[in-house]
Amino acid sequence: MLLGSHLSIAGGLHRALEAADDYGFDCVAMFVRNQRQWRAGPLSDEAIATFVEVRRRLRIAPVVAHGSYLVNLAGKADVRRKSITAMRDELDRCERLGIEYLVFHPGSRENADEGIGLIAEALNEIVADRTGLTKILLETTAGQGNYIGHTFEQLAAILERLERPKRFGVCLDTCHIFAAGYDIRTPHAYRKTMDEFDRTIGLERLLAVHLNDSVRGLGSRVDRHAHIGLGEIGLTGFAEIVNDQRLANLPMILETPKGADETGRDWDEINTAALRELIR
Repeated sequence: MLLGSHLSIAGGLHRALEAADDYGFDCVAMFVRNQRQWRAGPLSDEAIATFVEVRRRLRIAPVVAHGSYLVNLAGKADVRRKSITAMRDELDRCERLGIEYLVFHPGSRENADEGIGLIAEALNEIVADRTGLTKILLETTAGQGNYIGHTFEQLAAILERLERPKRFGVCLDTCHIFAAGYDIRTPHAYRKTMDEFDRTIGLERLLAVHLNDSVRGLGSRVDRHAHIGLGEIGLTGFAEIVNDQRLANLPMILETPKGADETGRDWDEINTAALRELIR
C-alpha cells in the first residue's frame, strides 16, 4: 500500500515532503498554490530546485496535487474563465515540479448534462497544447447541491468527451462515493461497487484514492470526512480497500481531520496505524 496524507505547504512546497517523511509515508498530497485565491504569486526557480532536491533525497512518490476549491469548470462564464486560467496555472506548476497527478472537483451546475459538456470542453482547452506528464484526475463527489461527479456515469460521460484521454484519470474518494450512495461497508458491497466502477469507467482509469470515513450515512449526499473506522463506513470497508491487489500501486491519501485526540496523539498517526493494521 502506497500510503500518504494531504499535508501543509506552509513555509515552502518542500515542507509537505519533509512532513511526509516524518510520518513514514510513501506518497503525499498537497496544494501547489494558495487554494483560497484566484491569483497566486509566481513559482520561483529556487522553490522548484528545493522541491526537486528534497524529493530526490526523501524518495516520496508519487506526489498528488489538489486543485483549488474555487475552480468550477461548469460555472457561469466569469467563474468558468477564471477556473480555466487557474487550472492552467496549477498544471504549469505541477509540470515544472515534476508532480504526477493534479486532482480536482469537476464542477457544479444545475443542469448536469450541460455541466458535463462544459467541463469536458474546458479540460480539452486546458491540455490542448500540453507536452508535460502531469495527469489530471477527476475526483468523485458526494453530490451536495448541484455538484457533478457523484455518479460513475457522470464521470464516464466527461471522460468520453476528452480529446486526449491519456492525460486524464479518476481519483476515488471513499467518503464521497459512500455519501453518493455507493456502499463499501462489507466485502459483498465493496465488490459490487468496484465492479460497477470497472464496468462504467474502467479500473485502468483509477489512479488515486482518498481514504476518508464518512460522518453521514449511505446516500446522504453530505461531504463530511471522519477518521478511519470512526464513521459510517467502518473498518471492514477499509480492509477491503487496502487488501485489494488491483489498487496496490495506487497512492492512497488520507484527508481525515487534522489535529490530536484527547491524549495528544496525532490523528494522521492514528489513522495510519488503523489502516496498516488492516493489511492481511
